[in-house]
Amino acid sequence: MARNNIQDISAFLIVARERSFTRAAAKIGVSQSALSQTLRGLEERLGIRLLTRNTRGVSPTEAGELLLHSVGPHFDGIDAGIAALSGLKEKPSGTVRITADQHAAEDVLWPALDKFLPKFPDIKVEIVVDYGLTDIVAEQYDAGVRIGEVIAKDMIAVPIGPDMRMIVVGAPSYLETHGAPQTPQDLTSHNCINLRLPTYGGLYAWEFEKSGRELNVRVEGQLMFNSVGMIVTAALAGHGLAYVPESRIKDDLDKGRLTALLENYCKPFSGYHLYYPSRRQPTPAFTAVVNALRYQDARSRN
Repeated sequence: MARNNIQDISAFLIVARERSFTRAAAKIGVSQSALSQTLRGLEERLGIRLLTRNTRGVSPTEAGELLLHSVGPHFDGIDAGIAALSGLKEKPSGTVRITADQHAAEDVLWPALDKFLPKFPDIKVEIVVDYGLTDIVAEQYDAGVRIGEVIAKDMIAVPIGPDMRMIVVGAPSYLETHGAPQTPQDLTSHNCINLRLPTYGGLYAWEFEKSGRELNVRVEGQLMFNSVGMIVTAALAGHGLAYVPESRIKDDLDKGRLTALLENYCKPFSGYHLYYPSRRQPTPAFTAVVNALRYQDARSRN
């Protein structure tokens, strides 16, 4: 393949992923007009249109999508191989991008990174908080964080936290007025604070289990948020019952600001895992971050 084709395909991949000549040009460090001319030249040499241009931006054609998904991973592999050369230095360096929900970022990632980062001043870590099931390959993240039960089988999954439990909680002020539910079905008559997840396009159903029988309850109430932090704040203020990670409100439970409910129906499940593509060659910086985040419990140390 001609050398200019390699350079131009690299430029195409950035435009196709950014869906914008403006952002792609800024990332490459060239003018928009020069980048547009480069892509037109590539299309002419290949004899096929790769991009659809309109007033709202650009998007790959069917041929462009094929090129993006067939050739893109090979270019990513070259970039990873070059980045891996930093391992020849005395200290790992580079940027590691991770996507996670707010609870995982605050309660799992940050405590570990707080201790890790001072020891590796040449490593940069970017954490993007997102409740959606992000495609980490398409969005060019190095890794994502999810609970162990929902990770695709073609991904490498590393445990970074203990098993979790979601529990129903309410403030004493709410319970004094409305009473406490005795079964999950009773929640339908309570004011419950909902969580909206963008990926599902609806409200999160509260999940319970007893004697091996699973039960999902769709609750209703005056408030809904896309942030666990805001749900806890509203529950503390007595605005309704909440369904949140137990570790997130442990201090509130210990001090009596919240009361745990329906505990016999709230079972533990596999906790947070860091996941990343099995085909990607990890850089020394990424390996160092993974080792820092890896969960070690008493059983794994024996």
